Amino acid sequence: MKAYLILEDGHIFEGESFGAQREIISEFVFNTSMTGYLEVLSDPSYAGQSVVMTYPLIGNYGVCLEDQESSQPYIQGLIVNELARVGSHFRKNMDLEEYCIQNDIPGIQGIDTRYLTKMIRNQGCMNGMITTTYYENREDIIEKIKAFQVTGEVLKTTCQKPYTIGIGKKKVALYDFGAKKNIAKELVKRDCIVTVYPATTSAADILKEGYDGIMLSNGPGDPSECVDIINQIKILMKSGIPIFAICLGHQLMALANGFQTEKLKYGHHGANHPVKDLSTGRVYISTQNHNYVVKDETIDSYIAKPWFRNVNDQTIEGIEYIHKNIKTVQFHPEACAGPLDTSYLFDEFMKMMEDKNHA
Repeated sequence: MKAYLILEDGHIFEGESFGAQREIISEFVFNTSMTGYLEVLSDPSYAGQSVVMTYPLIGNYGVCLEDQESSQPYIQGLIVNELARVGSHFRKNMDLEEYCIQNDIPGIQGIDTRYLTKMIRNQGCMNGMITTTYYENREDIIEKIKAFQVTGEVLKTTCQKPYTIGIGKKKVALYDFGAKKNIAKELVKRDCIVTVYPATTSAADILKEGYDGIMLSNGPGDPSECVDIINQIKILMKSGIPIFAICLGHQLMALANGFQTEKLKYGHHGANHPVKDLSTGRVYISTQNHNYVVKDETIDSYIAKPWFRNVNDQTIEGIEYIHKNIKTVQFHPEACAGPLDTSYLFDEFMKMMEDKNHA
């Protein structure tokens, strides 16, 4: 069956439908990863968005459900140049198209994803529609596409009640703003017992439990919308408990300290982004998925200092807070399917908790 991608600027791409045959409107971004498409599909940070995969063949190793980053995918749609109808891997549970059908994800294959990616790079993230209907008169459709906004996604992706995983010596609270499962897994591997809390949890409820550390997770959307969460973080950061934050959590901590965030033209989405540790000069390859960054010039040097920078565009990728046991990064140290260059940052968090106990 034919399918169409209609962008807000009027461009139309014609391809072949796969997965769920339903009509959706979303924001469109591109991801430059060569592997890890299941991790992309199941990353809650993509809530409200559809993803254009730049690598031409997607689905060649099928789907292993154990590798999902959440209990359900939140991605709106998937656009590929060529879909591998049959995946080949000893861990495979199903093929990619079957996964998309089961999870109601519409997809298009057979379009020029290289050209589409260049459009997004030049014009910025755009809204669009995936549909199997050919619209002769598209004026009303275009207006509807333009009106779409990614909003309120954190509350859609967070857990509904607290739960605990792992058995360990360190007690860690993980604030779930749309957390990837591998964040908790990395902590459990390091002898932590992790309690995951909904984004609506008050700081008081967390502080009364006597945690050794607090982790602020990744998540979707515009961080400046999360006013209630930011107010709770302001309370948490005064507690003296070590805090480590990732992606959206990094941005929310910056906002809680009076810094500002802004939307990038087309965001950072992929597994090949170089970041430089400013304290050592060493460069690591990182996985990233975000549209917003902390504005460099708004960081108060009396409160914090840049820790990591993106080598490609020099945007802030990490912040160390002065005289506070708080560190944050924009990228994903828990990255799966990789690269795992920055997984050592979980060891850094463990050291923060140890130092606090010995202080």
